[in-house]
Amino acid sequence: MLVFPNAKINIGLNVVSRRPDGYHNLETFFYPISLCDALEFIPAAKTELTVVGKSLDGTPETNLVMRAFRLLQNRFHLPELAICLQKHIPTGAGLGGGSADAAFMVKALNTYFDLQLSDDELENYAAELGADCAFFVRNRPTLATGIGNEFEPFSLSLSGWHLLLVKPNIHISTAEAYARVQPRPWEVPLRELLALPISEWRNEIRNDFEVSCFAAHPVLAQIKAEMYDLGATYAAMSGSGSAMYGLFSEKPPCRKWSETASCDSFCFELK
Repeated sequence: MLVFPNAKINIGLNVVSRRPDGYHNLETFFYPISLCDALEFIPAAKTELTVVGKSLDGTPETNLVMRAFRLLQNRFHLPELAICLQKHIPTGAGLGGGSADAAFMVKALNTYFDLQLSDDELENYAAELGADCAFFVRNRPTLATGIGNEFEPFSLSLSGWHLLLVKPNIHISTAEAYARVQPRPWEVPLRELLALPISEWRNEIRNDFEVSCFAAHPVLAQIKAEMYDLGATYAAMSGSGSAMYGLFSEKPPCRKWSETASCDSFCFELK
């Protein structure tokens, strides 16, 4: 079976407060985008995971795709599989690539083995793998609160807008990002800010991680400024970084990105 796990961007990210359990309460908006990986599995005598397009971090068993498979295999006595994951979504980028891979694995197993799990049940399984994994079950524009695991559908379409995505060769760990951020609630709820015209987002909707991440990695601020110079209506960092994106009403011109860091870039029209 072959599926194509897609990425997401965060529009606005408020780190509201630190929780007694050491996590943080968040307020953010997830928007799915078409940049995707390819995930395929077939029956096999022994379960193996092959990752193409990037080196495998850690051992195969610690990969989120394998953890997703083992989770359902243990619950439903599934047979062994040969699994191949071809990576296109940049890692360490705040685009949710690993979470998407895990959630799509859960959904694909449900379909392939006719487990007849509802979306609510699929979300519960995905949530065992990571806070935002469950978002990719329904995979629609969503307001997220809690630790990024409490979802509310939100009607906002960016169809027809062009997304420019730039990922410099910088890895920002989740621990690094949270260690430097200063939690505080916004004066205006994100849902109200998202209702504003996109032309007003630049001065109203922010990502709280940008202050500390830009100080540690100035090239990120430079990329954001370059996007506005190119005519972006809104530009921001996604998640805890390090991918930067810009929304353009028309397709932006191609260009070479920052000379101070190697960058991958993607440009496509949103659906």
